[in-house]
Amino acid sequence: MKKLILLLLIITSSCVGTRTYNYTVPNTQIDYYTSENTKKFDFPFSDATIVNNVIYVAGQVGNIPGTNEIVPGGIKEETKQTMKNIEAVLTSLGSSMDKVFKCTCMLSDISEWGDMSEEYKKFFKKNKRPSRSAFAGTGLALGAKVEIECWAVK
Repeated sequence: MKKLILLLLIITSSCVGTRTYNYTVPNTQIDYYTSENTKKFDFPFSDATIVNNVIYVAGQVGNIPGTNEIVPGGIKEETKQTMKNIEAVLTSLGSSMDKVFKCTCMLSDISEWGDMSEEYKKFFKKNKRPSRSAFAGTGLALGAKVEIECWAVK
């Protein structure tokens, strides 16, 4: 009996880790959207990529469209312009702010979080605010006070 149990243990343990699993990886299409402004300034990124019907909008700052100039007026005005820039990317790709489900906000000064949030939330319906993370960083693009990226459904 002991020999039988020992034999079963040996057989069972030798089978562990020998299974082969076959996974089917779907053909995933990645579409790259690059605006004329991004092409004009030869930025090293796309404004957005679309994978499996999800739009990943690259970090946007509060620049005046067609330029590398940040809007004057401080964090509130920059946030407003940043959100307008995000909205423009989404609209050009057939989506909208109502379809945003995640945002990441980077601020040069975390003490301006409240003022940024005040403007940011104006772009979403009260019952459709996306999940969000916010943190402070230094050296944001173009000397901006805020940079925001988001994910949305197409």
